[in-house]
Amino acid sequence: MKEEKKKIQNNFGVTVGLLVISILYTVAIMFIDVRPIGPQGSVVGFAKVNQYFHTLLGTNILLYNITDWLSIPILFIMLGFAMAGFVQLIKRKSLLRVDSSILILGGFYVLVFLVYLFFEFFVVNLRPVLIQGILEASYPSSTTMLMMCIIPTAIMQFQRLILVKRLRNLVNSFCGIYASFMIIGRVLSGVHWITDIVGGILFSTTLVMLYYSINQWINSKAGRASQRSR
Repeated sequence: MKEEKKKIQNNFGVTVGLLVISILYTVAIMFIDVRPIGPQGSVVGFAKVNQYFHTLLGTNILLYNITDWLSIPILFIMLGFAMAGFVQLIKRKSLLRVDSSILILGGFYVLVFLVYLFFEFFVVNLRPVLIQGILEASYPSSTTMLMMCIIPTAIMQFQRLILVKRLRNLVNSFCGIYASFMIIGRVLSGVHWITDIVGGILFSTTLVMLYYSINQWINSKAGRASQRSR
């Protein structure tokens, strides 16, 4: 039991550490090597690094459109888990009887959306290109963050829900390939500065680690309660 408690504490410790790194990284972008290298004279942090990668990779609007369209299935994954929770709620007639993992996942989705909204209003970087003549917020890459938040948590759920090992491995492998293609595609599309992609990875890793830590903590509490009731 002590080892389990220590593991949970370590999980939360890693989560806090990732959050600190994400915040420090964001602050660094706002103050280090900030120069007007973007469209319409927009200023960008880590200008030398960002300009190098943008010049190297260029812009591929076709790839941008492909990754945009391929991000739609993410919404269906989220809707699927929301429906699973709703069905449990109807059948069990109590929110407290819905699987804790599904409830935590719902809270996680809300948190991801709030982080997205925050950076829509608190603009750190603007895109290196105009999208339909508009200069949009780019940090952190929302597609990258969404992909790296939803897919790993979906894989965790599939580990629990799909009982057939071969099917589970197939589904999770497909999810991994899908997420990898989307992130690489987003990098090569050139519609984000490279630091925006890294920011998306950092924040999504922090959020997923938070989800995992809370899940492990709740499961541990449930396990101890089950042992005491015997």
